[in-house]
Amino acid sequence: MQKAEAAEALGAASDSAQPAVPAIAAAEADAGSGDALLRYASVSSAAARLSACCHGGAKMAVLAYSLGKREINHYFNIKNAKLLASVAVIILTVFHTASRHYGGSDTCDWLLSSGRFLGDNVWQPNGCMLHKYKSNEAKVCLGEKRIAFVGDSRVRQLFYSFVKMINPDVKEDGIKHENIPFVTDEFTVDFLWYAEVNNSLKEKLMSWAEGSTPMPHVIILGAATWSIKLHNGNIEALVQYKANLTTISDTLDKLTEHSEVYWVLQDPVYEQRLSDSRKMITNEQINQYNEAAVSILNNSKKKVKFLEAARQAAMETISQSVDGLHLPESTRDVGAMVLMNSMCNKILKPIDGSCCQNAPPLSIIQKLAAVLFLVSIIGLLILSYSRQHKSKPITDVESLEEKKPAIAAGHLNPKGPLLAIFKMCLIMLYFYLCDRADIFMKEQKFYTHSSFFIPLIYIFVLGIFYNENSRETKLLNREQTDEWKGWMQLVILIYHISGASAFIPVYMHVRVLVAAYLFQTGYGHFSFFWLKGDFGLYRVCQVLFRLNFLVVVLCLVMDRPYQFYYFVPLVTYWFVVIYATMALWPQILHKKANGSAFWNLAILLKLLGLLLFICFFAFSQELFEGVFSLWPISKFFELHGNIHEWWFRWKLDRFAVINGMLFAFIYLLLQKCQVLFEGKGEPLFSTKVSNCLLFVSVVSFMILAFILIRNIPGYARSMYSSFFAWFGKISLELFICQYHIWLAADTKGILVLIPGNPTLNIIVSTFIFVCVAHEISQITNDLAMVAIPKESGPLLKRLLGAGVFLVLVLFLSQKE
Repeated sequence: MQKAEAAEALGAASDSAQPAVPAIAAAEADAGSGDALLRYASVSSAAARLSACCHGGAKMAVLAYSLGKREINHYFNIKNAKLLASVAVIILTVFHTASRHYGGSDTCDWLLSSGRFLGDNVWQPNGCMLHKYKSNEAKVCLGEKRIAFVGDSRVRQLFYSFVKMINPDVKEDGIKHENIPFVTDEFTVDFLWYAEVNNSLKEKLMSWAEGSTPMPHVIILGAATWSIKLHNGNIEALVQYKANLTTISDTLDKLTEHSEVYWVLQDPVYEQRLSDSRKMITNEQINQYNEAAVSILNNSKKKVKFLEAARQAAMETISQSVDGLHLPESTRDVGAMVLMNSMCNKILKPIDGSCCQNAPPLSIIQKLAAVLFLVSIIGLLILSYSRQHKSKPITDVESLEEKKPAIAAGHLNPKGPLLAIFKMCLIMLYFYLCDRADIFMKEQKFYTHSSFFIPLIYIFVLGIFYNENSRETKLLNREQTDEWKGWMQLVILIYHISGASAFIPVYMHVRVLVAAYLFQTGYGHFSFFWLKGDFGLYRVCQVLFRLNFLVVVLCLVMDRPYQFYYFVPLVTYWFVVIYATMALWPQILHKKANGSAFWNLAILLKLLGLLLFICFFAFSQELFEGVFSLWPISKFFELHGNIHEWWFRWKLDRFAVINGMLFAFIYLLLQKCQVLFEGKGEPLFSTKVSNCLLFVSVVSFMILAFILIRNIPGYARSMYSSFFAWFGKISLELFICQYHIWLAADTKGILVLIPGNPTLNIIVSTFIFVCVAHEISQITNDLAMVAIPKESGPLLKRLLGAGVFLVLVLFLSQKE
């Protein structure tokens, strides 16, 4: 069998057997392989190299390479990758669910008990996200509450860090060893000096428990170092400490019935810097006192909460202490912020504060989505007929290639769409589990140069390694635009997960990439309408469906406004603008303008009118806000109750689309005039012109500069990266899916599937994320064939149904 395969491959590699190569690709495509085109390009390239070789050993080496690559692709293809990703999702979901159910701890326990420093002053609790509270948020949370910090000088430090979150101007000038009040019109925060666990402390706690004095809503207390110091660290002091803790434990339990009670475990000391009067306060002594507190107060009721995270932070930073006993300010701020998250997250529910938050209840819209998914699943189960569903190759949502259904919409097998919806149901369940249910862990981002630039270098090495010959050598051909979208999308993904928005130079360059996406939108859609003149409703609905299907589903499932996924509203808006510009009277097409200076001037006047329209909107914010604040338009463009975000996003890159349209017009005009040399290996212009333009491009940073550098040299235009192009075909799905199944907390954090190993976690979550994005792209393509029929009658009926459904959703969203 192997000999026969080798002989067949040798025949295919010979000059006379060249026509057999496309047949291999076609056979693999019919078999449902998602990588058929890549395999065909690979085999064609190998055959070309082989035909140029004269030595038999070289031929055998290239043949072995081709056979080996085909064999690997046979087993490691996208279909098997998705199967592996599905198994991984099931295993991880079961693991995390079991850990939450049987682990005996929740995110509040993680917040208070453990964590690590991601960098200077950035604390990361184990498995959940720490919200950085601002003054106005703290005031809202603490409204009409009484909070008491009870203890020694270390608790006083914690008190000051806490109140500075409320009022940063507070000075640490209180009298030592005395009570310190912090009073506002809404709430009070007091520090009460009780340096030892003794009868005085017991009496104070009893007065609160019995109601003789107003009970605080939150009590934070802890003490030990004075007991060690005053008794010179002898064993009798520890015994007395245990006895005193035992006498107040019942009182503390009683207080927990109406108040939150936190016991602050003792931080370590830096023994080398302790003064002579404090030399007896050793870390060994502190550990013994902490063990005593945990064993006595951590009874079966477990109502007293232990603040241990501050102790863990201090273990890493105590060497920075000035006197060896008191913590540096940045470290004690960790304890204060942990306390604020523990108290306020369940009240304010910040999206980037996942610690101490339960899963939100289902909204009406989410319940509606669940019902729709359930109906589709039932429909699939009761369907007992229909032909085998065949997956169709994916197409890019902004592709100029129009995918036509093989059969009429009225004769489509109903099992196919229902199966696609069923897959979408499972995928949306995964989305919900990742970013709404309390199952998977989430951690915050932390930017370092290495976390951004090392993956960036790695993906560009891969992109250069996987290169193929282009099937066509025209400027900005299909493979090249897919490549362009692919590498830009990968850069944006790395930018998001690394938190690189904190580094302004990176942020500014990524802004250029977003503008480049919009440039391509203008270039691609203008070219289509200019050359083909297809302004039919079918084409418009196809594009709008492919752009918006995933986002609309996510708005229902994840309970988020449309504007939250800002890029889709942006490209949808500009597509409609381009369509209106080209479709409105007079409709000027390439055929009409061919050789006519008048009509070429007319299309330029149209573009000038669009430019004036954009400028008018840009310099009249009141008019802009007035238009987009009208119902129901406002429901699509509002975020947090206003359209400020939409105004900001729209204004940033408002000229990118019209630049793309103008570039497409000039390019097509130059092409028609035969000014460009687009043959294989030929420079785009004459040598002098090419060198001049390349020099200008190198010293500039415009989008046009990249296009010229990429296309002027003939050899560069004849090659493309199949690695980047593959990602470019699913760039929109990658951009949207990252919100909830790669990042977390609506992009504020990072999803943690593999706890304790950040590198492995990124590898696994990225693998699943890419597989899901690819599958959603295929599902969108499949459903577009059914949802958007070519016949006008059925299309209008479905548009009417979609409009009714949309009005219903908008109405229900107003009720919440």
